[in-house]
Amino acid sequence: MRVISGTARGLRLVSPPGEDTRPTLDRVKEALFSMLTPYVRGARVLDLFAGSGALGIEALSRGAQRAVFVDKSREAEAAVRANLEKARLADKAELRRCDALGYLASASESFSLVFLDPPYESGLYDKAISEITRRGLLVPGGIVAAEWDAPIGPPKAPPELEPVRDRHYGRVNITLFRRKPE
Repeated sequence: MRVISGTARGLRLVSPPGEDTRPTLDRVKEALFSMLTPYVRGARVLDLFAGSGALGIEALSRGAQRAVFVDKSREAEAAVRANLEKARLADKAELRRCDALGYLASASESFSLVFLDPPYESGLYDKAISEITRRGLLVPGGIVAAEWDAPIGPPKAPPELEPVRDRHYGRVNITLFRRKPE
């Protein structure tokens, strides 16, 4: 797992130990960021269920303004911190070790790009998307990038969000949702 492009290009990232984290494959990440190119530069990013922080770090490397990384695992927090230091991007990041839904319930800032990649069978996709839209945490025109498993099916988007892109890579799927302009 590595940073594909930008200021930290080629940097190898560490993953939290164990089976709890499912890193996004480099080819999937490359395809995802190809779709996200118009949305990354200057973005305020939320990396929910951050794991190693690979998606948020890739966004920062490509010119995102700031990123908040949320994961409840102590090991994930340590991996994200180490990766941010190695990439020299820690000054643009905030780490929160807490439950993702708890973070969403108390968040006070809005984001232009949200990465949503919870454990596939956790049932957290719809809850997280609902909380993001209910609390107005996604700016108008902002993007939620959801990675999901084919057997489970895509997250259900509330009326405020419209699916704009959908790509399949074997069992791994990426759907981009955009918040409708007000």
